[in-house]
Amino acid sequence: MKKPIQRAPTRSATKRAAPEKKVVAAKTVESKADRKAVSAKTEEPRKSGAPKPSKVLKVKKPKPVRDSFTIPKDEYELLGKLKQRAVTLAQPSKKSELLRAGIKALAAMSDRSLLAALKAVPSIKTGRPKKA
Repeated sequence: MKKPIQRAPTRSATKRAAPEKKVVAAKTVESKADRKAVSAKTEEPRKSGAPKPSKVLKVKKPKPVRDSFTIPKDEYELLGKLKQRAVTLAQPSKKSELLRAGIKALAAMSDRSLLAALKAVPSIKTGRPKKA
């Protein structure tokens, strides 16, 4: 007696089940009018003598300005030393932060002390330094 020939499984039987796709709920975009209408419905009506809640004012950050300047090498190295001092004081800072702190310190000085500080700084030639 002959054994019956076994056939290969059909293609549909060999396919694996496709992984289920996760469905993420789409965010609903509300307009300001919609939000006001919803908040107006949910809020309790105010008494006639109750003060109106004040609006929160957003403070705009000042826009940064990029600039370049020439500085003597020894004063530039002082910036590095000041950065190290700030690290030892547990207040790491950037060069720009140190310069801004210096500007605030100069602004807080009296006219006499500002003039003395300016006279202590020698004037230098502006522009890019020549390559040696």
